[in-house]
Amino acid sequence: MVPCYNSADYLQRCVDPVLPYGDQVELLLVDDGSTDQTPQLADELAASHSFIQAIHQPNGGHGQAINTGMAHAHGNYFKVVDSDDWLDQEKLAQALAFLSKTIADQQPVDMLIANFIFDRVGSHHQKVMNYPQLPVRQRFGWDQVHFPFGKYLLMHSVIYRTKLLTEEAHLQLPRHTFYVDNIYVFEPLVYVKTMYYLDIDLYHYFLGRDDQSVNDAVMITRADQQLRVNRIMLDFYVRHQDINPKLQSYLRKYLQIITTITSVLLIKQNTKGSLAAKKQLWKEIKDGDKHLYRQFRRNSFGIVVNLPGRVGRKMTVATYNIAEKLYGFS
Repeated sequence: MVPCYNSADYLQRCVDPVLPYGDQVELLLVDDGSTDQTPQLADELAASHSFIQAIHQPNGGHGQAINTGMAHAHGNYFKVVDSDDWLDQEKLAQALAFLSKTIADQQPVDMLIANFIFDRVGSHHQKVMNYPQLPVRQRFGWDQVHFPFGKYLLMHSVIYRTKLLTEEAHLQLPRHTFYVDNIYVFEPLVYVKTMYYLDIDLYHYFLGRDDQSVNDAVMITRADQQLRVNRIMLDFYVRHQDINPKLQSYLRKYLQIITTITSVLLIKQNTKGSLAAKKQLWKEIKDGDKHLYRQFRRNSFGIVVNLPGRVGRKMTVATYNIAEKLYGFS
């Protein structure tokens, strides 16, 4: 499914790689109250292709668009592709062939993992996020999973079994909130038992637009929404302790990265309110799970984001900027 908001300039690029596989897919275009030509373009695409459905809703944000997509999905597997991103047409054929075989063999997997490419405006070098430590072309569970630092599952790299999202995880993302893709890839993992990794560069993640939600300046202005997502993930983690230890370790590390990003954004805002919000977040971690808090605080990132005073905050931002360039985790 494709969440669409004012996407007229690039929606066709997103849809084109999927068109040759119309007999194998159901393409849901969820128009989230767009004010440009997106609604008309979505309707035209739906009118021209029987496997495309255009769904229009009042603006509810990225999360509500995904909720709507899940509610309308009839396929066995569910993939979110943001409207300014796209899938590699040739690699999509390989993914569809594998997924079709799991259905034909009556052996579906809970989650398919594939690589994604960072496509940055003006850059001739494409960075690939792959997972060389995962078993390749075999089913595996959490006991066989290892993610080194900087290698995390993002929305771009996963395809979930649809009923896992809708009937087992009962996933519902918050409305009018950015950065909910972190919740999307975090909460369902508790219900994932079987995984499969295709070492193919399937997803193109487009970066570099000035108005993009992951633009650093934009993220600073939306630190409150990052904080909201962080709190939802923290609450979920605290409520789900009785899980596979390897999975729990992965969720903890991922939550720590999200908490680091939130803390730095609040420091970058540098207002009385934002600094108080950062302090409150760390208090909530301590109150919710003292063991988790100790692990976070003793980690190098936990130490860095809690350096005291104005000089400490400057050091925090400088250290984070270096780490972000090295690992690209924001």
